[in-house]
Amino acid sequence: MSIIVKASDLKFRYPRDVANREAPKFTGLPDQTSFNRHDLYEILPILTAVMNELESADSEALHLVEDILNVMPSFISTREEVFDYLMGSAQECLRS
Repeated sequence: MSIIVKASDLKFRYPRDVANREAPKFTGLPDQTSFNRHDLYEILPILTAVMNELESADSEALHLVEDILNVMPSFISTREEVFDYLMGSAQECLRS
């Protein structure tokens, strides 16, 4: 299953870092690049990867992952850490 998350699917609106729009984005692990949680162009690939790993196209699951992203501690800073945190938290929440 290949899920693509679009800006219109999201619960919240995010600023766009247009200057870095074409910079390489998250494509999978490992990725020690710093994650910009205030850039739509960084957020979409991470959310897409998480939803694909969860094998879910459910909008409620997406919104849950988005909520987790928005309360994620600031010391989680690399793309790899963000992906792992979102996956672990989402799996725990969806099991309940």
